[in-house]
Amino acid sequence: MGMVNTVMGPVKPEDLGLTLMHEHIVFGYPGWYGDGTVAPFDRAAAADTAVNALAPLKEFGLRTVVDATPNECGRDPELCREVAGRTGINIVCATGYYFEDEGAPAYFKFRSHFGDAVAEIYEMFMREVTVGIGKTGIKAGVIKVASSKGVITDYEKMFFQAAARAQKETGVPIVTHTQEGTMGPEQIDFLIREGADPRRVVIGHLSDNLDSAVHLKVMEAGATCGFDRMGLQGLAGCPMDAQRYPVLTGLIRAGREKQIVIAHDSVLTWLGRPPVLPEQALPLVRDWHPGHLFQNIIPLLREAGIGAATIDTILIDNPRRLFGGNDLVDQ
Repeated sequence: MGMVNTVMGPVKPEDLGLTLMHEHIVFGYPGWYGDGTVAPFDRAAAADTAVNALAPLKEFGLRTVVDATPNECGRDPELCREVAGRTGINIVCATGYYFEDEGAPAYFKFRSHFGDAVAEIYEMFMREVTVGIGKTGIKAGVIKVASSKGVITDYEKMFFQAAARAQKETGVPIVTHTQEGTMGPEQIDFLIREGADPRRVVIGHLSDNLDSAVHLKVMEAGATCGFDRMGLQGLAGCPMDAQRYPVLTGLIRAGREKQIVIAHDSVLTWLGRPPVLPEQALPLVRDWHPGHLFQNIIPLLREAGIGAATIDTILIDNPRRLFGGNDLVDQ
């Protein structure tokens, strides 16, 4: 794929710059819209929140954000376009669906009883990547798929199959969700069997798995590991960042820096009623925001002896390759 679909139009992979590969401008669990009487969506406030969170990070080098929000979880390409226009930051929107337990499985499960749901999902992916999302004219730039804890369900496999087929035809990267860091090797093996190019796949949330052997299996298959829940600690099955850092630096010292991306899976605005955490849990999410990379992660990597060129490889070169740069990593 020669160009990258952003919400403002196509850009060259070389123009992505420093990229956060997995964040959410807005996110809501399916059903959030039914609570609109109590918690109506304030679009202007969501836009302001995103602008206030992202615009200051430009001075640290941030150029691109991938909004990995699935279709049924409040994905809003026009809101992303407004934020991109106001900040000057590239935003890449996704097409895709969430995992079975926390997504919206009823629709395509119902469809599967009467026809070929994989073909229908493929049609959705292809149209949103090549024509545009709805009537917005905004083309998706990544495909998002997800699996459950310890299993890729039959429902989820439909999306993996359709994603592999669409990626094979378009070159658009696939970004995945792993629940609590499980099923990473199984995800990439399944995608490869279905025809996907592993060099354009990020297996997400592997920062939630502290077993380097799992990361190496994913890398040996040719895919990229997403250390993309940094700052989300001690909740939702997430380990502490202090546990993640030795794993991350160990992989870098083992020469695997070309197959790592870093992000936060941050949610800038929750749709519906936002989660209310007990006061004692608030320190666990203090660093769960896009600035964590610049305030804490990069300084820690430098203190660990990781050089600037290696950090640039992870944050700049790897996203460029994933989006079709001419120096894809060969395994």
